[in-house]
Amino acid sequence: MILPAAELSDRLAAAGFLCLGDFEPGPADNVPSLSGQRPARHLCLIGSTGPSLWPAFKTGVEFSDGATDPLDRYTKRILTDHASKFGCEVIFPFEGPPYHPFQQWALKCGGFSQSPLGVLAHHDYGPWSGFRAVFLFPAPLTGLKQPKEAGPCETCTDKPCLTACPVDAISLDNGYNVPRCRSHLAGSQALDCWSGCLARRACPFGLEHAPEPDNARFHMQSFVQH
Repeated sequence: MILPAAELSDRLAAAGFLCLGDFEPGPADNVPSLSGQRPARHLCLIGSTGPSLWPAFKTGVEFSDGATDPLDRYTKRILTDHASKFGCEVIFPFEGPPYHPFQQWALKCGGFSQSPLGVLAHHDYGPWSGFRAVFLFPAPLTGLKQPKEAGPCETCTDKPCLTACPVDAISLDNGYNVPRCRSHLAGSQALDCWSGCLARRACPFGLEHAPEPDNARFHMQSFVQH
């Protein structure tokens, strides 16, 4: 049974997640078929922001069980259970191959733009939304459509994110230099960067959705280790 869109959104929010956008896929969108080779008729991009997910994640058993990839395991447990209740199937960005084009799907949803940081920036959440899963439904949904405003980067003229990185790991010409960023972080855990990427924090959009310092440190630790 497919639940009403409003109930879907409420249940996601209770677990720390939200629908970042949705669309009815076509052949060019590279959306996998459902079980039984049925076509997916609606895609809902499931994501999170720091303030939405962190409090819920900290109450999950995965947060403190000492095993690897706690956030991915929490995400998979919660969203697999929810997908079953919602009458849909779920796929995750951290499972593969094959790895699915989550950024392509996000751009199709609307509201996103490509940022110099390598991530997509959202018109409401800035660079602070994370892609956690997509729900694939066997029938079109009603009442879930998200606003289709353009993402913020195309109209941002100052682009303060380009000058905020202390080791110049961000540029319009070369994009995001991941090895340089990771090497800088690995040099000292006393760096201000460990409380959240300075380039992201310089973005004027979605500041209220930035993670708290302990949340940011969790993600930075994972980034350095991987």
